[in-house]
Amino acid sequence: MAAAEMIWVVDDDPAIRELLSFIVTSAGYSVDVFSSGAELLAHSGRPPDAVLLDLMMPEIDGVEVLKEVARRYPQLPVIMVTADNDVSRAVEVTKLGAYDYLIKPVDQKRLLTTLSRALSHGSLEREVARLKGELSDRYHLRNIVGSSAAMRRVYDQIEKVLESEITVFIAGESGTGKELVAKAIHYASLRSDGPFIDVNCAAIPEGLQESELFGHEKGAFTGALATHPGKFEQACRGTIFLDEVGEMSPSAQARLLRVLQERVLQRVGGTATIELDVRVISASNRDLAKMVEEGGFRQDLFYRLVVFPITLPPLRDRREDIPLLVEHFLDKYARDAGKRLTRIDPRAMSALMEHGWPGNVRELENVIHRTMLVSAGLELSLEDLPPAIAAGNGAAGQRAAAPVGPTAAPSGRSLDELEREAIVRAMEANHGNLSDVARQLGIGRSTLYRKLEQYGLREKK
Repeated sequence: MAAAEMIWVVDDDPAIRELLSFIVTSAGYSVDVFSSGAELLAHSGRPPDAVLLDLMMPEIDGVEVLKEVARRYPQLPVIMVTADNDVSRAVEVTKLGAYDYLIKPVDQKRLLTTLSRALSHGSLEREVARLKGELSDRYHLRNIVGSSAAMRRVYDQIEKVLESEITVFIAGESGTGKELVAKAIHYASLRSDGPFIDVNCAAIPEGLQESELFGHEKGAFTGALATHPGKFEQACRGTIFLDEVGEMSPSAQARLLRVLQERVLQRVGGTATIELDVRVISASNRDLAKMVEEGGFRQDLFYRLVVFPITLPPLRDRREDIPLLVEHFLDKYARDAGKRLTRIDPRAMSALMEHGWPGNVRELENVIHRTMLVSAGLELSLEDLPPAIAAGNGAAGQRAAAPVGPTAAPSGRSLDELEREAIVRAMEANHGNLSDVARQLGIGRSTLYRKLEQYGLREKK
């Protein structure tokens, strides 16, 4: 049986404290009572599920207590209780974060109804905060896998834009992780509490781009049966990510230019001006500068979008990251496959290292996912790889299976050496915190422990 929800009752009048406690406990809740605001603020235990707080108290009044409680516990609902029937005070405490305002003598039915609603509201607020935390963690910068010099440059560029509102443009081939970088910027930025609206411009028919992006009024065109706020309005106080922005039609480019210049928009078929508070991140796998030269993209819009460019390297230019990425995807899809592959045939790793990866990281992820599903044992073998990749392995050899990890690198250094160096760098960057090291490398803690043993690094943790 779940524990009863805890309610704090705060009032300097003993009779009121006793009455409120009786009403609340009779309804099945647990209660703690406090005779002053100072007593509540000195309490260091677990926070309650809701607070019934007297407004007029000596020394520290309810307004000051409310401010401090809201600072300490932003999702905690506080119901103010007072004999003062002043509407202006009710408005004041509501603006400060109070859930509701009850007048003494308190009506029992209204109190319990308000309390029930406040508890539901608080539960919802905590769930929203939890989900936001999960999103922030899922798209944290440390979840972008790679320790190559090329990726370290990308990390440095991302770090530079987190504390500003600068417009970012992400260049890179399909499958290099442009959306992942955009989300990492949003969820680590000052706008992380706002929405992240992802728009694939290439997936919207040219005739509908303006309507989808900027909205339309009812009757603006055939089929516009209702007013529709566009993606920019939906991204208010957050970030809009315009993926494949090079696929926008000329008319949509013109509207976008005005939005970026004036930070306002008009819906299609509308005359009202709507102010915007939106950060813009865009991306393309095409060469926008070349498109400008050829007349396929507006030059003035180019300069508005490409303010802070970040270029993601293709996987073929950072092959030393392939072993870490393989480890990451083996961990990611272990539950889906119902097993965790613990060994990899060196011939298979060699084939993965030699493949050209035209689809980049996305292609590698799909290959590892498929291979895990078709693999008969706990080893990722050469035969399990797609034929086009397996056939490209020209220097197979007949070596015995080895633990998951690197075997040979095109740079002349062994993959073992590269992987050991990546782990050492990650440990230095995270001051030996193994949880953070594992997250940065994109591998599980158990895999990291095994690697530390393998490379004799346990003493450095």
